[in-house]
Amino acid sequence: MTEHEHTDQAQAEQQTRRQVRVVLVDDHRMFRTGVQAEIGDTGTSGVDVVGEAADVDQAVTVVTATRPDVVLLDVHLPGGGGVEVLRRCASLTGDAEHPVRFLALSVSDAAEDVIGVIRGGARGYVTKTITGPDLVTSIFRVADGDAVFSPRLAGFVLDAFASTDAPPVDEDLDRLTQREREVLRLIARGYAYKEIAKQLFISVKTVESHVSAVLRKLQLSNRHELTRWATARRLV
Repeated sequence: MTEHEHTDQAQAEQQTRRQVRVVLVDDHRMFRTGVQAEIGDTGTSGVDVVGEAADVDQAVTVVTATRPDVVLLDVHLPGGGGVEVLRRCASLTGDAEHPVRFLALSVSDAAEDVIGVIRGGARGYVTKTITGPDLVTSIFRVADGDAVFSPRLAGFVLDAFASTDAPPVDEDLDRLTQREREVLRLIARGYAYKEIAKQLFISVKTVESHVSAVLRKLQLSNRHELTRWATARRLV
């Protein structure tokens, strides 16, 4: 047996010896169902999903009530996003006896999203392309206090925390909500309003409202200026 195989076997044995209690926070019910199915398909019984939530308020309520070991947290949620959940659950993450640890699980691989939730207190960040077995392993590692990142994303965090001269927050970007940032990036990538609405599961009218809010907050006149602004900040 190779060293890698021995490590995998040891991890599998460790996972079957104990239960990690998990709460799923994502605003898409089908995705939450899919995550549960993926975890079950790994053949382990080590992950016990004890609650679900679809927005910030639900997340805070469920996490506070269940006190799970790990929260799988989407970055973009109705009510203020994953960062708001982390802010309102700060006392739980800092609990010395039974800390609740957060692992971001998001479709976004944007640097500002990764850095935002890590600054907010999350222990790791993986994208939704992760496999079921790798997700189970990540959950156990975060439960044990490790920091876990999808390979490419770790560089964002290292760069952000290594450059002490860089300002911790982009004040202009910080004026935008999580959803406005999503719309901003998609506009800058050339998506039409109808395409954005379809991708974010919102109406075209809501997209128009978000774009108007972004232009107003950033004091820009049109989507061409917005694209230049986003490109200059490497948000595209």
